[in-house]
Amino acid sequence: MDIVTALDAATGTTCVVGAGGKKTTMKTLADRLDRSIVTATVRIPIFDEWVDRVAVTPDPVDAVRSQIEREGDGEWALGVVPEREREDRYYGYDPEEIDRLSEFDLPVFVKADGARMRKFKAPDEHEPRLPRTADTVVSIASAHVVGEPLSEEIVHRVDEVARLTGLEPGDEITPADVATVLASDEGGRKGLPDGATMIPLLNMVDDESLEATAREIAAEIHERVDVPHVVLAEMRADEPLVDIV
Repeated sequence: MDIVTALDAATGTTCVVGAGGKKTTMKTLADRLDRSIVTATVRIPIFDEWVDRVAVTPDPVDAVRSQIEREGDGEWALGVVPEREREDRYYGYDPEEIDRLSEFDLPVFVKADGARMRKFKAPDEHEPRLPRTADTVVSIASAHVVGEPLSEEIVHRVDEVARLTGLEPGDEITPADVATVLASDEGGRKGLPDGATMIPLLNMVDDESLEATAREIAAEIHERVDVPHVVLAEMRADEPLVDIV
């Protein structure tokens, strides 16, 4: 199995949430498909270098139609965003605009929350911003956080993670804590649309010790929630899929 199949991302709308490699995951998936649409419902750092073109437009549907007319069945990845906020990032669309992209028979990748470059997070009351037509929600956490203290240096929204896990700031994060957040209806499963599948992704599994840690997290997830499988990966590697559990 490859990473696209493991994340059920070859067709439909795939939203990525959490922390520890959302943009790298989107890039990895887009690179492995002939044609795709890359977009966001939240702010997204500039990503022009890893798609063929970025269309800055209030109408993403029109931009995709124009791309299809221009490139046809050729290989391309099109980025669509509504506006550039500042030099280093774009704004995202309202989720209803992403719903409109379902008219195309193309895979769509959506960054649906923010994490400020941290490796673990829980959503706030306004997150995630998931389109109704989402088919798969990939909830990400980095395996690197296990053994680290619950702190703002590595965790986004420390108070929310503390509330879900019972940890206090400064406490050591365990595999069970990561699993609790990813499996929670107020964490990695928050706002999951009807009919959508959530697939946990444990990223940055870049050595045997971290693989063992990720397997512990995966076992804890399976004890808490029914998911097809948990994906272990190193998204920066040439072959990113480590295993599915």
